[in-house]
Amino acid sequence: MHTTAPRATARHRTGGQLRTYALFIALVAPNLILLAAFTFWPLLVNAWLSMVRWNFLSAQQPFVGLDNYVRVLGARVFLDVVRNTVVFTGISVAITMGVGLILAIMLDQRLRWRTAARAVLFTPTVLAGSAIAIVWIYIFDPRFGLLQQVLAWFAIASPNWLADPAWAMAAVIIVYSWKNVGYAVVIYLAGLQAIDRTLYEAAAIDGADAFAQFRAVTLPGLSPMIFFLMVTSVLACFQAFDIIHVMTDGGPVNATNTLVYHLYEQGFIRTQAGPAGVVAMVMFIAMILLTWLQLRYAETRVHYA
Repeated sequence: MHTTAPRATARHRTGGQLRTYALFIALVAPNLILLAAFTFWPLLVNAWLSMVRWNFLSAQQPFVGLDNYVRVLGARVFLDVVRNTVVFTGISVAITMGVGLILAIMLDQRLRWRTAARAVLFTPTVLAGSAIAIVWIYIFDPRFGLLQQVLAWFAIASPNWLADPAWAMAAVIIVYSWKNVGYAVVIYLAGLQAIDRTLYEAAAIDGADAFAQFRAVTLPGLSPMIFFLMVTSVLACFQAFDIIHVMTDGGPVNATNTLVYHLYEQGFIRTQAGPAGVVAMVMFIAMILLTWLQLRYAETRVHYA
């Protein structure tokens, strides 16, 4: 009589645990299956393709080992592509986050029409990059473009933005930053509205001016948003394709050729799966390392409420 109750309790506890595990598996399994099918399996296939010679048509895929890596990573054009990617990512992220912060602080004030201004700023974010690029091609036109008309008022000749290697990257960065700055503004605004206003009042009582309040209250309060935008913006820049493809096609003379566009060239223009796989693996490793570095060092400065 005394041993029956504990055994029944144990069986009941075991049955409850099994039901919990079964529910957990039922909820997680669809996500794991999707990740395995659309993320992990393509990654493994890409790693294999980076070590074979294949033109997407042949039935044969001869294994060449690291020859593709030696050929791609040793080419002069690859160094130019890496440099372009670093320049494009660094400047675009800096402009997007810096200008976004300034605009967010302005729109956080009690201004007339600020709701309409927020909507206007965010609109480019949801528009197709290809459509935006077409509009900006006409704006950058050195003969009839809107920018040329504005520069003419100041007697300044418009450069040939998209045909001059010295200006093409600047044009792409301007368009990409303009498209994404609204997203940064929305994220910053969410962080600004979550900051306790009494902190500003306390800082003002202590004699802090506007800049001191910004440094001591605003920046720490926005640090989670800044960290989030830094990680997502860097990853997005690595994958920026549509604007570059429509505006410059990676040119002129590889001036705007980035890693993701170089992958497109190797895989879909030259139909070389091996070199394309190498570029994809380089992108994957680079994004993993950058994300780890940001998590390792940048997150230490984040102040969570």
